Amino acid sequence: MTMTKKIKWFVKWELFLFLFLFVEIIVFGQLSPGFIDVNNLLYSMNDYAYIALAAIPMTFVIVTGGIDVSIGSVMGLSSILLGVLWMNGVNLYVAIIITILAAAVAGLLNGLLAALTDVQPLIITLGTMFLFSGIALILSGGASASGYEGISGFPDSFVEIANGSWLGIPNPVWFIVICIILFGVLLHLTRYGRNVFLVGINIKAANYSGIRTKWIVMSTYILSGIGGSISGVLLTSYFSSARSDLGAEAILPVITAVVLGGTSILGGRGSILGTAIASIVIGMMQYGLQMVGMSSQQTSVVIGSLLIIAVLLRNFNWHKVKL
Repeated sequence: MTMTKKIKWFVKWELFLFLFLFVEIIVFGQLSPGFIDVNNLLYSMNDYAYIALAAIPMTFVIVTGGIDVSIGSVMGLSSILLGVLWMNGVNLYVAIIITILAAAVAGLLNGLLAALTDVQPLIITLGTMFLFSGIALILSGGASASGYEGISGFPDSFVEIANGSWLGIPNPVWFIVICIILFGVLLHLTRYGRNVFLVGINIKAANYSGIRTKWIVMSTYILSGIGGSISGVLLTSYFSSARSDLGAEAILPVITAVVLGGTSILGGRGSILGTAIASIVIGMMQYGLQMVGMSSQQTSVVIGSLLIIAVLLRNFNWHKVKL
């Protein structure tokens, strides 16, 4: 039996992630008394639900062979735009809709540049990252909302979106479940999803097959923009403050979650469930490392290392390994 067949027979990636999560909880439970508590584990998800909500739509982009490093800037832009609209008298929930639509336009810009030019998506979204961040800073300065305070004073009903619960389960957990179902069906059970995979496997062959490859690529970036916006709104609700820097450190854990979840950085392979589980693995790791006294900078080192390991494990050529 070849090495590849043995690996596929022995473990499926999602199962491995479940086992890794279980071991992670046990280890942190030993290092930090009180970590293994159902309520603590559930409500800790409020701290990192934004990772999953951004990573799940990002899966579509990476499946096509692209990448979107502007996602953190989209979060910050969405947050401050929401705050500015609300501060200027727009109904809060109308402002949320406008914010999501604006992020969809930001995603469309990324998609248009990625689909209609030969420039690498990494370079494109690196440029738009600074563009969106700059726009957010301008909005923040115009509203005199610079610094950590930002725009505050949101109504309790909005704050409860990220901090409340339903049936004893935190609202962000329900958002993740809904996101898994909606995007899971879209990617794995629809013609659109099949086309996304085909574009990632071979875009030229997909084009010759009559697939509207440019539209497929553009639409994935729109989904990524929407995911970033939803995450930005959730963070705004969680902190009860609209700030342009919300999501500034999100890009590393979001991309790590997608790749660790089984999506190939080369395109053509990916899993919504895998991304969701990996998001929880990363979020739980952040939470656990903070509980044992690690700083956010040290945590970034661990997550960055995890990204490198995930890329190696998922893209190593096992055929060249001789037993």
